[in-house]
Amino acid sequence: MPSTRTARAEPDQLSLRSHRRIIGSLGLLLPALVYLGAGARPTPGLPRWKVLWSVSAYYYTGAVGVLVGLLFALSLFLFSYRGYRGVWADRIVGGVGGLAALAVALFPTIAPEGLSSPSWWTPRTGVVHYIAAITLFVSFTLFAVWLFRKSDKPRRDRPPDKRRRDDICLVCGLVMIACVLWAGVASLLDRPIFAAESIAIVAFAISWLVKGKAHEPVIRAARKVIGRG
Repeated sequence: MPSTRTARAEPDQLSLRSHRRIIGSLGLLLPALVYLGAGARPTPGLPRWKVLWSVSAYYYTGAVGVLVGLLFALSLFLFSYRGYRGVWADRIVGGVGGLAALAVALFPTIAPEGLSSPSWWTPRTGVVHYIAAITLFVSFTLFAVWLFRKSDKPRRDRPPDKRRRDDICLVCGLVMIACVLWAGVASLLDRPIFAAESIAIVAFAISWLVKGKAHEPVIRAARKVIGRG
């Protein structure tokens, strides 16, 4: 019979799961919060509640604090993400993603039509933002498609729950790849990319929540409610 300590998750595992859940939650909230923040604090020159060209364009709205704050928080948690012990790829990809999130926050995109960019903004600022955004999504995709699905066991020997989580992460990664390509084509055609970015961000968030087993507390709470009933 396993001991209580071995039957439960180790403290490091619990911390790692919480870390993943926080990163996933930040991503899941980002698109909705910037839209709601901009609508609640309208910007002269922009129609209220109208979806802007991109998520990054909300830097020029009343949601700038939400956008920059969430990006800084995401950057901090990615920088401090340890991953599995001895797996340096987790830390390297997390560090690159954290640096990219920081650059996205500090180097904004060009202002939406009808608004002026800051006096310090230059086309190079926009280039840095564009490269940083691509790098951030590449790091998200690497986590979902590669790092989250790694195991020291062949797929057939993994627990069913692990295989399901691996499959969900793979789907999330493929969705992110498709959305990045969608955004690239839309940009070339001078079309909005907010939807593509938002779907990619939600896919990234789901992969982190699934890897962090965010469903387990919900299931435990539901069982308690059912048991009391």
